[in-house]
Amino acid sequence: MRVFGILILSAASLLAVDSADLSPARIDEIIKTFTANEAAFAEARSVYTYHQTVRILDLDRAGNTVGRWEMESDIIFNRDMKRTEKVVRAPIPSLKNFQISPEDLQDLKDVQPFVLTTETIADYDVRYLGTERLDELDCYAFAVKPKKQEKGKRYFSGIVWVEQRDLQVVRTYGRGVGITSRNQAFPKFETTRQQIDGKYWFPAYTIAEDTLYFEDTSARIRQTVKYEDYKRFAAESRIIGDVVEVPEPAKPPVPEPAKK
Repeated sequence: MRVFGILILSAASLLAVDSADLSPARIDEIIKTFTANEAAFAEARSVYTYHQTVRILDLDRAGNTVGRWEMESDIIFNRDMKRTEKVVRAPIPSLKNFQISPEDLQDLKDVQPFVLTTETIADYDVRYLGTERLDELDCYAFAVKPKKQEKGKRYFSGIVWVEQRDLQVVRTYGRGVGITSRNQAFPKFETTRQQIDGKYWFPAYTIAEDTLYFEDTSARIRQTVKYEDYKRFAAESRIIGDVVEVPEPAKPPVPEPAKK
């Protein structure tokens, strides 16, 4: 059985990284600050609701769609005020050349919207690559890979771009890795963030287009994930049925980004 597990158009941009000299002390300071900002961002994002749309296409050699897997869901708060995912649309899958594995679902949830915090950095080697301009943003680029891998856990391996002014992650490029069977393959993806409420950079979309190579065959995949309608959750929200109604006022405080 072949299991989906997806080269991305912007990969050529990796060649444009300028290896500007920074002292080891300054690099350590940047890493310490942006991982602290990532920890604060993760805490802030935990009080937001949003809408997520996932579309995975199974393509033939000519690029035509021969199957698909889709899911739309709302990330909300339930009656117990616990954050949960409410699936609002999930058509019957029609994939022909691969299937979705539990590892793929874990990557969708945790690896593709990758967050490198002061807590999780202990699991990773982080190496400074240089500077690069992404759109209108001047960024530092860092290579990130797991120090070791434990069975049952998924990790990110790739590059993160950190905006130079606020020292926050604005883009990631790589793939999910872990200990899996030999007949599983996983995509290279790119996740781009956008600034929400003028403070933190939240995932906006993930794209991946790749050829997966299995033991006996290959498959072409195109994937998009959109994260939309971010709204800060308020403790005074009223819950109607299984859906949370979020008022505009009375927004809870969120942590401030770390100072440089």
